[in-house]
Amino acid sequence: MPLTVGLVVTVVTYLAASGVQASADARDGQVLGPEPVTVTIDLEHSRFVPDHLTVRAGTVVSFVVVNHDPIHHEFVLGDDEVHLAHEHGDDLVHPPVPGEVSTGPNETGMTFYVFDEPGTVEFACHLPGHVAYGMVGEVEVVP
Repeated sequence: MPLTVGLVVTVVTYLAASGVQASADARDGQVLGPEPVTVTIDLEHSRFVPDHLTVRAGTVVSFVVVNHDPIHHEFVLGDDEVHLAHEHGDDLVHPPVPGEVSTGPNETGMTFYVFDEPGTVEFACHLPGHVAYGMVGEVEVVP
């Protein structure tokens, strides 16, 4: 586990330092990548802002997740298997793994994800009631 945590911290630190800040572009609907990019996802009123991104296949995206709400949230990005596992869980905090980060009230977290193949990858907050409230989004991955 310490090796995994160290690797995640090293990669995220590298991406944050060398990536392009793309939060404004992401909100404008621009296609991001293929160079590494950093995207800020704001959590406001139990919503993801932005809630849709478009990236090129092969892009590594570092996500800075800023929770502006007075309650816990999570950012879980991945395939159906990942979301199914989180739908039935009740953990407020997750270990640092690519595509997942938990944030407490008014906190900021970071994670990263490599978008390998074209398609759609969903993200959500699976804390009780948050998906039903609309706390979901997607990343469209284009060739």
